[in-house]
Amino acid sequence: MPEVTPTNAYPSAQARAYQALYGTGPAGLSPTQRALAGLIVASVVTTVVGTEDTVVQRLPVVFDFLEVFFATVFVTEYLVRLWVVGVNPLYRGLRGRMRYIVTPLALLDLLAIAPFALGVFGAESMVLRVARLLRLVVLAKFVRFSKAIRLLAGVVHARRFELGFTALVGLAVVLLASTLLYVIEGELQPDAFGSIPRAMWWAVATLTTVGYGDVYPHTALGRVFGSITAFAGVGLIAMPTGILAAALSDALTKAREGVRVDHTDTDAD
Repeated sequence: MPEVTPTNAYPSAQARAYQALYGTGPAGLSPTQRALAGLIVASVVTTVVGTEDTVVQRLPVVFDFLEVFFATVFVTEYLVRLWVVGVNPLYRGLRGRMRYIVTPLALLDLLAIAPFALGVFGAESMVLRVARLLRLVVLAKFVRFSKAIRLLAGVVHARRFELGFTALVGLAVVLLASTLLYVIEGELQPDAFGSIPRAMWWAVATLTTVGYGDVYPHTALGRVFGSITAFAGVGLIAMPTGILAAALSDALTKAREGVRVDHTDTDAD
């Protein structure tokens, strides 16, 4: 959300609310943003603890209150954002609000409050459990407040082609390993390697870990290719790790240099 200087055409309350939700000050986050960040952490902690039935059974009133409290806070926050975003010329009027609603951060807000609504207004037991787990998406709203998260997102976006290439290489290795084990072990272990899709479970488990022990080749040739696949998995994991590490290091260096330049300019003034 770009920084906007409100004009006198908008009520001062709307302008102040916009600045509190989207603006930044000398200390970085505004007090309102810090409070929202704290509530996000509290809601996630409540969600995690709320999955333990023994704790909930001891404090049912507390968890019921927190359920309603967090739902009220985040739904209110969403509605207030819809109101104050009109200060930004990009989102003025009804069409502007509709344009804002489909932006990634607004959709994230909506996704975050949907589970709260399900929890407050009632749902079947299974749906409510899913809603409580989905509520963890509230943690992702920290993207509004964290420069580090935005920096990491920028790094991933800048290296999207290299990461996409490594993903394609990984998919190719999975298909190749699955095909080879299907040919070698298919007749011997039809339940595990009787088709290429079945063999993919073994290939993915072997490439990403050392395997789970439930499926493994029995023949000597199958074990040879299994060993090659395991070694290939080490390289596949190292490729995106190295790409992201190098890109993140460059981004952090540039960010530090930018801070030094800003401080130098300020001192010169």
